[in-house]
Amino acid sequence: MQLKIMPKKKHLPAGRVPLILFLCQVISALEVPLDLVQPPTITQQSPKDYIIDPRENIVIQCEAKGKPPPSFSWTQNGTHFDIDKDPLVTMKPDSGTLIINIMSEGKAETYEGVYQCTARNERGAAISNNIVVRPSRSPLWTKEKLEPMTLQNGQPLVLPCRPPVGLPPPIIFWMDNSFQRLPQSERVSQGLNGDLYFSNVLPEDTREDYICYARFNHTQTIQQKQPISVKVISAKSNRERPPTFLTPEGNASNKEELRGNVLSLECIAEGLPTPVIYWIKEDGTLPINRTFYRNFQKTLQIIQVSEADSGNYQCIAKNALGAIHHTISVTVKAAPYWIMAPQNLVLSPGEDGALICRANGNPKPTISWLSNGVPIEIASDDPSRKIDGDTIIFSNVQERSSAVYQCNASNEYGYLLANAFVNVLAEPPRILTSANTHYQVIANRPALLDCAFFGSPLPTIEWFKGAKGSALHEDTYVLHENGTLGIPVAQKESTGTYTCVAKNKLGIAKNEVNLEIKDPTRIIKQPEYAVVQRGSTVSFECKVKHDHTLTLTVTWLKDDHELPSDGRFTVDEDQLVVADVGDNDGGTYTCVANTTLDTVSASAVLGVVDVPDPPFDLELTDQLDKSVQLSWTPGDDNNSPITKFIIEYEDAMHEAGLWHYQADVPGTQTRAQLKLSPYVNYSFRVMAENSLGRSSPSQPSEQYFTKAAEPDKNPMTVEGLGSEPDNLVITWKPLNGFESNGPGLQYKVSWRQKDGDDEWTSVVVANVSKYIVSGTPTFVPYLIKVQALNDMGFAPEPSAVMGHSGEDLPMVAPRNVQVNVLNGTLAEVHWDPVPLQSVRGHLQGYRIYYWKAQSSSKRNRRHMEKKILIFQGSKTHGMLPGLEPFSHYLLNVRVVNGKGEGPASPDKDFNTPEGVPSAPSALKIVNPTLDSLTLEWDPPRHPNGILTEYTLKYQPINSTHELGPLIDLKIPANKTRWTLKNLNFSTRYKFYFYAQTSAGSGSQITEEAVTTVDEGKMAMASRQVDIATQGWFIGLMCAVALLILILLIVCFIRRNKGGKYPVKEKEDAHADPEIQPMKEDDGTFGEYSDAEDHKPLKKGSRTPSDRTVKKEDSDDSLVDYGEGVNGQFNEDGSFIGQYSGKKEKEPAEGNESSEAPSPVNAMNSFV
Repeated sequence: MQLKIMPKKKHLPAGRVPLILFLCQVISALEVPLDLVQPPTITQQSPKDYIIDPRENIVIQCEAKGKPPPSFSWTQNGTHFDIDKDPLVTMKPDSGTLIINIMSEGKAETYEGVYQCTARNERGAAISNNIVVRPSRSPLWTKEKLEPMTLQNGQPLVLPCRPPVGLPPPIIFWMDNSFQRLPQSERVSQGLNGDLYFSNVLPEDTREDYICYARFNHTQTIQQKQPISVKVISAKSNRERPPTFLTPEGNASNKEELRGNVLSLECIAEGLPTPVIYWIKEDGTLPINRTFYRNFQKTLQIIQVSEADSGNYQCIAKNALGAIHHTISVTVKAAPYWIMAPQNLVLSPGEDGALICRANGNPKPTISWLSNGVPIEIASDDPSRKIDGDTIIFSNVQERSSAVYQCNASNEYGYLLANAFVNVLAEPPRILTSANTHYQVIANRPALLDCAFFGSPLPTIEWFKGAKGSALHEDTYVLHENGTLGIPVAQKESTGTYTCVAKNKLGIAKNEVNLEIKDPTRIIKQPEYAVVQRGSTVSFECKVKHDHTLTLTVTWLKDDHELPSDGRFTVDEDQLVVADVGDNDGGTYTCVANTTLDTVSASAVLGVVDVPDPPFDLELTDQLDKSVQLSWTPGDDNNSPITKFIIEYEDAMHEAGLWHYQADVPGTQTRAQLKLSPYVNYSFRVMAENSLGRSSPSQPSEQYFTKAAEPDKNPMTVEGLGSEPDNLVITWKPLNGFESNGPGLQYKVSWRQKDGDDEWTSVVVANVSKYIVSGTPTFVPYLIKVQALNDMGFAPEPSAVMGHSGEDLPMVAPRNVQVNVLNGTLAEVHWDPVPLQSVRGHLQGYRIYYWKAQSSSKRNRRHMEKKILIFQGSKTHGMLPGLEPFSHYLLNVRVVNGKGEGPASPDKDFNTPEGVPSAPSALKIVNPTLDSLTLEWDPPRHPNGILTEYTLKYQPINSTHELGPLIDLKIPANKTRWTLKNLNFSTRYKFYFYAQTSAGSGSQITEEAVTTVDEGKMAMASRQVDIATQGWFIGLMCAVALLILILLIVCFIRRNKGGKYPVKEKEDAHADPEIQPMKEDDGTFGEYSDAEDHKPLKKGSRTPSDRTVKKEDSDDSLVDYGEGVNGQFNEDGSFIGQYSGKKEKEPAEGNESSEAPSPVNAMNSFV
């Protein structure tokens, strides 16, 4: 299927408006060439509301095009404006623009009014909007006498501005005599009407130069109001009060705004403390992307407001004493706006069409039509025209149907005016796009090939590709209504020549364009997000790959602007380097790669961070006996949010110069309520912390000395422990100076026996940490209290803790000690616990002393060192590990308290059973002979019983490290030497040797040894090695190999030529038989060959490398070559058989090899 735009049918039944609409859209897409007859079209005009500068000439624009060129005329305030009668008014040549010269004489106010331009030619008339011309005004303030204002601290205040009415309205701001803007805050702010509002005044608000300024931008002038003087008197008491609205008044108000404008709602409240303003929409949510808060949340703005934004909005003013609200009912109206503006219509004689004018607004606008600037009701009649509300339908048009139609949509808030012509033409097709246009497009992107055309009737458009004119189909291409051919995804194969053909009934037109596809530009290494600390260096990479036929330009931007002209920024081929990074260097860095066809970019954010700057302006308020409020101003967070503030204090009276932690608060807070201790001279400082670390401390706050009071806590860690059996040592951790709460710190120490009826004994001691009570019974529980007091009184009553008087050594040994031997190395011990009263202290556990008794032969020696095992608490049994088997042990048990050990229980003896022995201490092989080896050993160091015998196992190891059969031999326990006979000579043996008791076999020890070698064979091997390493022998073997190789080459050459050769030649060419290897089995010389493949030669092959020839090449065949081999000879003396050595196996030092014999081995065998 070919791609075509087909013309519409000439006749259209009434009521087919949608089809007419489509036709109008298609035709309106065509731009009528200026060389064709056409009605006027307004191309430029002044704005509807035209405010002029009275100091300059007035220029009212009106430009139009048409064929023939249009003439222009003007109306002023609805009547004809005759410019020829006014010498100050001229019209630009070939234009309708008016120039009114008021610079030389005349006043701008004379020409204030409503102007309208008409452009006319033989095909119709187009009109401009009604242009309202008004000169700008910047009047002065009326003179007034402003009395000084005096009020008390905390009262509300409104300073009126009331600027003069100007055109356009002025911009209001407040400054002082030095032209410095007055600071504004939640407490002080400027309203939408220009007034300055104070929620509550402070003494620092006192000044004599509150000045309201009005800036008139159109005339670039600023007008100034008389200064206002304000004096604030400090009151003894500031009574706090709930919020009250300063503006708007009452509980509800109304607001009307036009669609598309900015809706601004304002609420300003007074109160003490300063109220905070919140906004809600009662019947919905505020639009997220269009809502903004201004003026410290006192103004709510919604941009691009629409009818959906109508509703009730509520502002809430709130402080610590209450809240009030005000409801603003918002209604959004709308001046007319287009839904479908009429478009120019080009028709050929006899065709149908329609003009459609649709607009909306609130209230709904009325639609009226004009023809050539005249209301259509009184315009000349046209039989082809029919009006249907917002649509004019044309049927069977003729040339006289050409005209310009105006659609006016208006309501009480404004109007819309649109010109659209109907031009009846009969024109053959023409293509407006330049011939042979060359398009370059990036691969995998859409390609658009233009074919701007014109014709009446509307031509059909077809596209072809290539010289053969293959038609393009809709499944791959897209044909737009303006004739453009779209290729959704251009590929390399899309390159070529394309032809656009336009046809109608009056003719045909063609145009060729060329398309070239280029490789896309790609950023293969993108810059990456970086966060660096101030003063460091950072780099961003940007590697780009592009089509080599295109010129590449790489540009770096910071926040979408050029890089600063700073030597710290260095750009080379693939990267941007920023040195000595500062705060202002943070932002988004973008690498932009440009060619003539495409642009790609990649961005990375640079965050410049550092530890915060220290807080400042520390202030102490709400100063009470035990609390104070500290507030501060945060320093710069240096792009890393402050996570918390750390508050420290210094006690100048007790620990001057030492700062202690007081509290920390989240990073969103700038004040803290601090709890204080009495009798402390406080100073505070604040540090800010973020993810990089902690700031320097702030400057210290002013000092604050708290009053003395009785202690509010008692000493901690109170303990009672005796150092001797007859005393009680009471200790505690004393309070520090900060905790003393006042002068004269002392302690009241009290004690009594826990289990008696004694009264408390008390003593007051100085600021110490210990008191000793003497003459106490041994290890008796006591109740103890330590109470702090100072000159102001006592601390709260402390709770009693329990202690004990001094301990003494235990009096009784454990009884009924029993031992249960579990095995040769482990025994379990049991004993009866001692009575608790005999412990005379805190029972810490039991100790077992055990040791190994000496044998009868060693009784004269010292006993072995005793070992100790400790069992905590009241445990009455335990395990003794690590015992030696076949041993006699003794042990006793003792009880332990804090003072020491009690008496030992009677010694208890026990025996451990036999165990397996350890490995023999040493194993040596001595005196090796041809067939014997002698083993010597030392007995096990730990026999762990009575040795019964030794076990010896051994096995031979061959040259490939394989183990032979294992031989087992038992040896009496009293032996330490053994000789093994009838062994193989020159053989390695491995030995395994261990001892045994009745409990079993012990650990083994291993060793290896070799029997001696036969002397004759060793000499032979030595001789062979000596000859094989001689230089003359190596040279001889190389000569033999070379001669054999030459012989083989000659044989094959002659054989391939078909010639015969005698046996003698081969024998002469063969090497000296005396240096051939000798076979050991039959005494004959073996064969020598350098071939890797020793298979017999096969007939039928011509491949020389296989050493074979075809039978038809010669009657001869090769036979085995060498002495001692049967061969078959022909009549001429040639021989038949295999020419190759046979494989022979030779022993090599006892090892067999399947390889052919080497010359070295052959010579050694011969010798």
